[in-house]
Amino acid sequence: MQSTPLVRTLRDLVRNNARQYGMVIALAVIVVLFQILTGGLLLRPLNITNVIMQNSYVLILAVGMMLVIITGHIDLSVGSVVAFTGAASTVLMTSWGLPPLVVVPLALVMGGLIGAWQGFWIAYVRIPAFIVTLAGMLIFRGATLIVLGGRSIGPLPQSVRMWASGFIPGFTEGPHLLTLALGAAGSVALVWIQWRVRARNLHYGLPALSAKMTAAKSAATAAVVMLFAYALADYNGIPIVGLLLLALIVGYAFLMKSTTAGRRIYAVGGSEKAARLSGVKTRRTTFWVFVNMGVLSALAGLVFAARLNAATPGAGEMFELDAIAAAFIGGASASGGVGTVIGAVVGALVMGVMNNGMSIIGLGVDWQQAIKGLVLLAAVAFDIYNKQRVGSGRAGGSAARKGSGDPSPPPRAAQAEGDEDRTETVSPAPPR
Repeated sequence: MQSTPLVRTLRDLVRNNARQYGMVIALAVIVVLFQILTGGLLLRPLNITNVIMQNSYVLILAVGMMLVIITGHIDLSVGSVVAFTGAASTVLMTSWGLPPLVVVPLALVMGGLIGAWQGFWIAYVRIPAFIVTLAGMLIFRGATLIVLGGRSIGPLPQSVRMWASGFIPGFTEGPHLLTLALGAAGSVALVWIQWRVRARNLHYGLPALSAKMTAAKSAATAAVVMLFAYALADYNGIPIVGLLLLALIVGYAFLMKSTTAGRRIYAVGGSEKAARLSGVKTRRTTFWVFVNMGVLSALAGLVFAARLNAATPGAGEMFELDAIAAAFIGGASASGGVGTVIGAVVGALVMGVMNNGMSIIGLGVDWQQAIKGLVLLAAVAFDIYNKQRVGSGRAGGSAARKGSGDPSPPPRAAQAEGDEDRTETVSPAPPR
């Protein structure tokens, strides 16, 4: 029995995009599961807002960690950098009396210098990132204890606390109209991007979804965005930290997908030697990736301190593991060269929804840690399975071509792909 074109299209869509859409589907399943287990509490507007605020710093770190992992490295120091920059910023504002407009840029510069320090050893001295950032984790955890003297310091100015707990202003009673307007604008932008990508693929002869499938995808995207916007508008609107996250996600997604710098990061992670031979300054790229990670860690430190309204010696503990887990759950590859910013966001939301849902149903911390570990292991196993499936599919296709006895030469694209790995030109044997 032959399948219909629609069934074949759906099958190919799932097969070819398992890495991209697998965790989105998993996130939807997790949300539905905990919505049932919590008796409808998970998707209440107040709880959705809490999930955003409680996981804001993890989302910030996950974006930077995704870039680090794409280059084939790891950063174990981000939790300690979060604690140190948050502690130093709090001391500057409370003990020294400096205004937030001065302290915030100083904190970001401080994070950038920390990233530059670690990036220098990794990129130019060639010490493995695991060792350098492990040392950084110990150094800056100790520096945090020195700065705070082993005690918590606070409170912070009201203007700083608003970053992590405030909302954009509303002007009318009832649902927050500005939030709904921003949701509608976001829906239109996402739908326009999807149709623009389809038109570009068709123009260059690349595979593209049919008009019906693209319309269905656009409708689903707009519906999800508007439902999310309505849930936020039904409470107090979009949190200020939510706008910050939105700006970071859009900016970094554009950087990685549509700029030369993003392509260089992917090239370094895919094959550093090949990227260097292609003219990419691999050491400089790695260096700036760690500088970026330091700046984002400082930003997360400010947000976390603002949410707690204090700097504490235990701040940032296990944050590096949450960020790494979010990146891997979101589709990053342990070998580098693979991953997206949106995937990191999805991975962080998976972790955040699980934490929130398990807390609501009263599951103990011991079980929460065990379940999160199993989810991380399953995500990496899924990544390895996808690689093996794609590799076996290519091998099977090559064997089928050899066994078919087709004397025709391989396509030019395949020849070019094979020629890239050759270091010398081999002349054909003379005819007999």
